[in-house]
Amino acid sequence: MKFYFPDSQDLVSPAYDFTRDEYPPHRVRQRDDRYAHEVLSRAPYHGILVSKSIVDGSIKGAGKYSSAQRARLYRMGVHRFFRLPPGVETLGDNGAFNYIDEPAPPVTVSETLDFYEECGFDAGVSTDHVIFGYEPDASPKTADPEWVERRKLTLRLAEDFISLTTDRRSHLEPVGAAQGWSPKSYADSVRALQDMGYKRIALGGMVPLKTDQILACLAEISTVLAPGTELHLLGITRIDAMDQFAELGVTSFDSTSAFRQAFMDDRKNYHTNDRAYVAIRVPQVDGNPTLKRAILSGVVSQKNALSAEREALRALRSFDGGDSSYRACLDALGEYEVVCQTKKSYLDVYAETLAAAPWRECTCTICRQHGIEIVIFRGTERNKRRGFHNLSVLQERMSRLVHRSPGAATPSPEAGT
Repeated sequence: MKFYFPDSQDLVSPAYDFTRDEYPPHRVRQRDDRYAHEVLSRAPYHGILVSKSIVDGSIKGAGKYSSAQRARLYRMGVHRFFRLPPGVETLGDNGAFNYIDEPAPPVTVSETLDFYEECGFDAGVSTDHVIFGYEPDASPKTADPEWVERRKLTLRLAEDFISLTTDRRSHLEPVGAAQGWSPKSYADSVRALQDMGYKRIALGGMVPLKTDQILACLAEISTVLAPGTELHLLGITRIDAMDQFAELGVTSFDSTSAFRQAFMDDRKNYHTNDRAYVAIRVPQVDGNPTLKRAILSGVVSQKNALSAEREALRALRSFDGGDSSYRACLDALGEYEVVCQTKKSYLDVYAETLAAAPWRECTCTICRQHGIEIVIFRGTERNKRRGFHNLSVLQERMSRLVHRSPGAATPSPEAGT
């Protein structure tokens, strides 16, 4: 089972000063900052996925690349731009979620293939139009007419895409996009894509589905899946179901979930093989809007706020696992919560994090280098590093999974990168 990490220009600065919370004065982001595969001892993914809409922009506006970054990507190619080590693959797609509200994709098949070829991707997904809806018993006659048309359009675009790759004698591996609203409609899409000649198929529009609904679709697809055809899940992790996914023909997936949970989730911020822990929130005084308003209104003394912030950080950095430092941390964090006028206290779950001290057991490069800083929820440098750590944990869990091809008698292990 291969894991692809969707790019959103997530880098960290190796020279960031955690004590002063400062960047070096002459830092150049693209030159000096590092991707996850550069700061960890080995790449925490088998490949990266890059969306055309992220690079070139879409109907909703500009992408996340500056004009200089975009020009550099086209000039250098995707492998050199990301400084990818040997063996890390690249997969391109259109970023159909960015134009989901449009009646038709605002990009042509030719423009899609141009993007993939000019940037030197290993594989690329055909242009598609997302169906956001699930009606397991709906037939083409009873389903929402818009869903039916989007599925037909996606298949027409896929046929044009694979024909164009053939006509151009492209080195790109074409990946057919399958859309549907039910197990049968997904299976019919996969059957049609196989008839067009696709050996690799990406299943789209499944992000909102529950795990049992995804499994129902995969079970139906498995009845038409040809030997050698590989399935990719777009935007899906569901690590607890990956063994079942693999048995039903899934060979790869992409997701930002593990990374984003580091700073977007209320509880599952720091991952381990067994569970996830809450990161310890020590927001910067000048970066906390609620606290800044309280200071400006005179309700909170800026001097007291800065003092409480420094004491919380000092206590955490002095934490040695003993009862005395454990209590000192919780007391300092409690004081800072009061100063910050936190509506919801996290002290109980901070106690769990400190008692377990999971960063001490972690062997990833980031935790070995930075220690407790990685469980401190504070600014992009710590938060993204914690996200990179989470990716390394996902990699380790994925390396334990097995892949069973449809009809195979026994599973065979798939090693991680």
